[in-house]
Amino acid sequence: MKVLVIGGGGREHALCWKLRQSPLLTELYCAPGNPGIGEIADLVPTAPEEIHRLADFAADLSIDLTVVGPELPLTLGLVDEFQRRGLAVFGPTRAAAELEGSKVFAKSFMQRHGIPTAEAHVVHDADSAMRAARKIGLPAVLKADGLAAGKGVLIVHDKAELRQAVETIFEERRFGAAGEKALVEPFLVGEEVSFLALSDGERLIPFATSKDYKRIGEGDTGPNTGGMGAHSPSMLLSAEQCSEVMEQVMKPTVAGMAAEGRSFAGVLYAGLMITADGPKVLEFNVRFGDPEAQALLLRVDGDLLPVLAAGAAGDFAGQRLRFKKAAAACIVLASEGYPARPVKGEEITGFERAGALPGVEVFHAGTREEGEKIVSAGGRVLNVCASAPQLADALKRAYLAAAEIDWPSKAMRLDIGRRVLEKHT
Repeated sequence: MKVLVIGGGGREHALCWKLRQSPLLTELYCAPGNPGIGEIADLVPTAPEEIHRLADFAADLSIDLTVVGPELPLTLGLVDEFQRRGLAVFGPTRAAAELEGSKVFAKSFMQRHGIPTAEAHVVHDADSAMRAARKIGLPAVLKADGLAAGKGVLIVHDKAELRQAVETIFEERRFGAAGEKALVEPFLVGEEVSFLALSDGERLIPFATSKDYKRIGEGDTGPNTGGMGAHSPSMLLSAEQCSEVMEQVMKPTVAGMAAEGRSFAGVLYAGLMITADGPKVLEFNVRFGDPEAQALLLRVDGDLLPVLAAGAAGDFAGQRLRFKKAAAACIVLASEGYPARPVKGEEITGFERAGALPGVEVFHAGTREEGEKIVSAGGRVLNVCASAPQLADALKRAYLAAAEIDWPSKAMRLDIGRRVLEKHT
């Protein structure tokens, strides 16, 4: 099969790495890719949002399956365009992708279908946001409605932080059109986990559990980011709770979307808070999490390609996913200044030493080639991932490998998985 992966980050590098292992694969392309992906796939110099150019490429080369990594092309209607041309693609349509593209839509959808989530107020300006927060009480959470690269969720603990958050969204317009309206919600107490499943529009195939770490600082402090690390299993969901999530969240979501004429095929990702009252949905994503995918794909046992192809065809009958008993961890190496103003253009060294360690895979996220050098080109630069029989060992391996890689502005959290492990010792 000829396969095209769309995107250029660590998630897409991990997808290409896994798909490259398939005996069904004949040719692998990635648009636009990155230097790491370029070692295992042919790069296509086309941005993910250039939907018509990507569809032209897939048609011209008779691509058998396209897999979409990032959310933006999904919300712009890439899947609709590919399907209109009769091209097989795995991902939700534009209407279905609104689950991630609009937090206001997602919240109202959950309320309509009885999916457990926090109460929320929809606000359109600074004054209404302040009133809603006073009504809910502090701490509270403000969420920009649209896509904000994982940075549009602001947690406020006091009046000063509330005022700053409101100014950020509605006066500074930090998130542009994504912040034309917002949600104000109570701050839920508990442990955050990620729950992903593949959908063919009707059936669901769940992934193993995972947990990501969104805040920039250790101890989950500082602003939200796209994610600073992840591990699988989450160590926070029992088998009984996984069944509860499937029955109360995932299945009702797929059924509800179908009932509303928005049939959902692709990756359904529920960001959950495990509260004293049970799991509650914080948000939905409509694609593989980044960096959760990197950890999860290390654990997939067997061929992923036929499963994704079956999903694109709308028929998971006879398909399943198996996962290795081993654990996997992913450490994000970022550049100082991320998420606001990351330093870029610095040479990175140590790839070979890190990759030579047992059980380690290094995925490129924000890198570029500059002559013979690899330099930093984004906020999240590399994903250092490792697998081992136990989570503690996977994390240890990943951190040992991360220590081998260096550039002047390298930054990372040193506490990924620490609190979870402490709860289980």
